[in-house]
Amino acid sequence: MWLTLETISKNNNLGSLSLLHIGPEIQLRELLRKRFKKYTTADLSYRKVDHKVDLRNLPFADQSYDVVIACHVLEHIKEDILALQNIRRILRPNGFAILQVPVIGKKTIEYPEPNKQEWFHVRSPGEDYFDRYLTVFGRVDRFSSSSFDPDFQPYIYENRTRWPKAYPLRPTSKGHRHEDIVPVCYP
Repeated sequence: MWLTLETISKNNNLGSLSLLHIGPEIQLRELLRKRFKKYTTADLSYRKVDHKVDLRNLPFADQSYDVVIACHVLEHIKEDILALQNIRRILRPNGFAILQVPVIGKKTIEYPEPNKQEWFHVRSPGEDYFDRYLTVFGRVDRFSSSSFDPDFQPYIYENRTRWPKAYPLRPTSKGHRHEDIVPVCYP
């Protein structure tokens, strides 16, 4: 996500933009706060945020943010299209949203209930998951690991052969390497 944001910053003055960081990762808070003119955090359950909100019902005015970042959030929301519509609604016309999810395979798998063995995910997103974004956003650019300098490849390594099927991911230094995908959505 950081490498994607660096690429986007070449054509955008992030220092003049407002950011809503949903599900704010602690390690990114200060870095993002320094990059943007206005930095606001939000989450449904985490207490140390500016706003306690549900993505399916955002209390913010239309077109109130230039940028929205929500990484590894949408796989927890059954009504993800409603969440995407709310994100799109609060984006300014020239804004963008970085909405990364953990891509597991080619096809998305919907679970009948939150999967306790996958941090309560309601789905296992596949490469096809980003097609849903196009039902709400006008354009979706996909940055993948191979989009960046090989010295900084954000590949994910997994050994899926020695791990229970109910819990398909276990990062290792050995195993299969697959690309991470970071979608950037534009109104």
